[in-house]
Order: sequence, then structure tokens, then C-alpha cells
Amino acid sequence: MGSNNAVFLEVLEWFDETGKEMVHRIPETGSGEIKYGAQLTVRESQSAVFFYQGRAFDAFGAGRHTLKTANIPVLTKVLSLPWGLTSPLRAEVYFVNMKVFTNLKWGTRDPVAFKDSKLGLIRLRAFGIFDIRVIQPVLFINTIVGTQGVYSTEEISDYLGKIIVSRFNDLLGAELDTVINLPGRYEVISDKLKKTLQEDLSRYGLMLFNLFINSITPPPEVQKAIDDKSRLAVFDDVNKLLQMKAAMAIEEAGKAGGRAGGVAATGMGLIMPAMLMNLFAKPQNGAPPPSVECPGCKHALPAQAAFCPSCGRQMLVFNICSKCGAETPPEAKFCHMCGQNTAQKPSPRVCLKCTAENVTESVFCNRCGEKL
Repeated sequence: MGSNNAVFLEVLEWFDETGKEMVHRIPETGSGEIKYGAQLTVRESQSAVFFYQGRAFDAFGAGRHTLKTANIPVLTKVLSLPWGLTSPLRAEVYFVNMKVFTNLKWGTRDPVAFKDSKLGLIRLRAFGIFDIRVIQPVLFINTIVGTQGVYSTEEISDYLGKIIVSRFNDLLGAELDTVINLPGRYEVISDKLKKTLQEDLSRYGLMLFNLFINSITPPPEVQKAIDDKSRLAVFDDVNKLLQMKAAMAIEEAGKAGGRAGGVAATGMGLIMPAMLMNLFAKPQNGAPPPSVECPGCKHALPAQAAFCPSCGRQMLVFNICSKCGAETPPEAKFCHMCGQNTAQKPSPRVCLKCTAENVTESVFCNRCGEKL
């Protein structure tokens, strides 16, 4: 390779062994003495730009080129005559790597603020990769590389990553209302972000080949809130969610070793049945289920029960007279035994000893047993 500072550079070529070099100058420091008629070899994935007296005079594509008047306008016979057409020129050749540079990373160093329509103001982190390619070698050298001897992807990826994050912040507020809807929006956001960045990179002679968003993550406390909201979609009652969390905590404690784990496991065995029964027995609004009393055995029954499971009495067929205790049809307005108005409740009998109230037909007090 002709990258050493010999008196005359006669063979000019460059190989990228790292796969990361975007531009390589020959010579790497200062200007070289390029001999008239020197051989320039450019590979398929390369482009070469010839600089003389600080200006870019010509660009070369793939192939073998002889540096002489025919293809370098600045070389003329007038300049070459004093040296017998072997005049050395103080010049440089920039080799530009035209391949696609892949897997360049971008991401937010600090969380960015995002106003979520459901969760309020939160902070998000975003990470991804992008691919670039040089499409205008002269423009890229003049705007980005300058006079550096070697320019690699490590030097430009950090700068381009900051541009991507800036555009991402603007686009996220316009395209997303809440992070809950984020999973189905990755491709749409990345496509629009790519179109927005094309104009920015074209000013430097670059093309954004691909851009991908790997993840957009809220802070841990917001992730926990999203998880809780997902659970609430299954458990309509907040109380049920709290009970479920308590059961999970007891279970985790039961898995711990030692005496504490054994005590926790025992507590879990005692508490879990009652907790689960309470969890599934209560209706969704948290209120206890409605119940009625069996007129025969006074056993509590569900409101929709047709028969009493304790005494077998059929429900909703007879009413009990509040005065004499006789069973009367539901449609009866008066008791067929004592003539008591079924819609009217008799005054209770008050015990003179303990002042407890008793039904009219009671003979003894239901609290102290005193005869009424």
C-alpha cells in the first residue's frame, strides 16, 4: 500500500482491514509527492477524491487510473516541462468507503419527558440501531471529515445518534398518545423517523439506509403501574387485586427457607382458603350477596333460593303471619287464622325485666327467658 511518505508516491491503493473506516487519506499526515503517471487503484466498494492545493479536483470510481494530464485537469504540460514530464505534485488522495455501515447504535443517555394521556408526565428511554452510506464523497469530506487522516464510524455514530434522539423526541409527542399503545406503533414511528432524518443526513453527503427502534421503556415505577392496569383488566375489583397481591406475597414468604418460611407457609395454609372464598364469593361491587331468612328454621338463604337446605321448606310460596305464625298464601291480605292484616306489623312485646323487644305471639322473652 502506498500510504508511506516516500519521495514519490507511484502506487496508490487502500484496504480497510477493520471494516469501520469511512475515509482514509494518503498520506495520512501532510501532503504527498504524487508522481506524474502514478497508478491509482480503486475497488468496487470505494471512491477516490484527488485534492491539490487544498481543493478537490476530481473523483474516481472503481478501476485502475493513471494520474496524468488526461484525467487530472490541474496537471498541464506547462507545470511538467521543467521536470521533463515527471513533475511531483504536493497533493492528497482521499479513499472513501462506499459500503453500507451497519449496526450503528443510538439511544437516549438521559430519559426524555413524555406527556402520556393516561399516565401523565413520564420519562422514557429509547434504543435502536441504524445503517448509513456515503453517497456524495466530496461533500462528506468537506463537511465532516476535513483534513483528518482516518475517519471511522466510531467518530460519526455518536454525533448522528444525538440527531436521531432529537428528532425522535419531536416525533414521539406527535405520533403517540400513551405508552400503553406502544407495542403496535414501533414500525410506524421508525418509518416516519427515517423519513425525517433523510434530509438532515443528505446535507453531509450521507444516506440513512435503515433505522430500527429496539425498545422504548418507561421507568420501573411506570412499568409497575402498567402491570397493575393489566391485572385490573382481569380483576374488576381493586379489593380483589389487593387480595391477590397479598396471596402472592404469602406464597413467596412460604418459599423462603428457615423458621420464618415455615411460619409463613403455615399462615398461608390457614389464610388462603378464607381469602379465596372471600375473593370469589363477593360480587364485583364489593357488597355482600343479598340473603333472606327461612321462615321455618330462621336459616340464612340466598335471595334466589327456592328451598331451604336446612329444613326443606319451599320459599316464596307461603308468608308467615306476624301475629299467630300461621302460613298464609303470598296474595292473602289477611291471615285466615287470626284475621291479622298481613301488610301490618304488630307492635312488639317489651320485656319488663330486660326491656328486650319480642314478637307479639311470644310467651317468654327471647333474651332473658322472663315470662311476658
